[in-house]
Amino acid sequence: MFLNNLIFSLNATVPVFLMMVFGWFVHRIKLLDDNATSQVNRFVFRALLPALLFMDLSTADFRAVWDGKFVLFCMCVTVLSVGIAVIYSMICGKGHERGEIIQASYRSSAAILGIAFVNNIYGHSTMAALMIVGTVPLYNIIAVTTLAVTSPDTDKAKDRASLVKSTVKSIVTNPIILGIVVGIGWSLLKIPQPVILSKSVTYLGNMATPLSLISLGASFRFNDAKGKFRVTLGIACIKLVLFCSIFLPIAIKLGFRGEKLIAILVMLGSATTSSCFVMAKNFGHKGIITAFAVMLTTLCSAFTLTGWLFILKTLNYI
Repeated sequence: MFLNNLIFSLNATVPVFLMMVFGWFVHRIKLLDDNATSQVNRFVFRALLPALLFMDLSTADFRAVWDGKFVLFCMCVTVLSVGIAVIYSMICGKGHERGEIIQASYRSSAAILGIAFVNNIYGHSTMAALMIVGTVPLYNIIAVTTLAVTSPDTDKAKDRASLVKSTVKSIVTNPIILGIVVGIGWSLLKIPQPVILSKSVTYLGNMATPLSLISLGASFRFNDAKGKFRVTLGIACIKLVLFCSIFLPIAIKLGFRGEKLIAILVMLGSATTSSCFVMAKNFGHKGIITAFAVMLTTLCSAFTLTGWLFILKTLNYI
């Protein structure tokens, strides 16, 4: 079982890391320049990621599998995780970096990895879809607020009312949040999907992950990351170890087992999602810390996730 879990985790994470390396390589050989990379980031953020979330959520039957206790737990843990991330950013971050540190510390690959991970183990992913409902909207609302407030593009002369207004506008018009809202609404209203629509959205959604990873790798600058190793290592420790150490025992105590516990594990201990980088860049941040955090947590999560799976399996919780 340990070997199978290790192979699964490596199969899930190493290709992600290799796609980022490929993006860095194509930039080095001038197949992608800075302008093209910026355009790809914008395209992924405004079109592909919303399509991916709509694709995952619109086909889930939320009425049949709804578990209010589970969703509420996911929401509360997300808020508490953000609080820990804010404290860490206050200790180790400065200036505009704090927004990137906060987002990279709490935001998991819930939508991209969650469904695939749970489905691979249990053959279905209904609890992963519920976990996405409890976390991904909060992920994005908090990320938009944090990145907007700490953005280098924010005019310091703005009064507080103008800043609040612009932040609320950023949340309401955020393409990722719109994709989530439309996807959940589509599912709850049980609107049928014509084959043409379903295939078209699937084509777009399937492009989101590889293109976001390639653009992330193409935007990464090793020289800029040299001074960020310590803070990024802290992000990785928080993301892959600390959250699981704190909240998994609580989840077990509350009676969550099997598929629900695996979904919670993905929420707590999976790598920082590549969409963090896309969003950070779209709010004017450099993205260096975010890119480094995605790469480091992706590489390490193959081993930490396997470790947590092995512990839960040994204790007969999954």
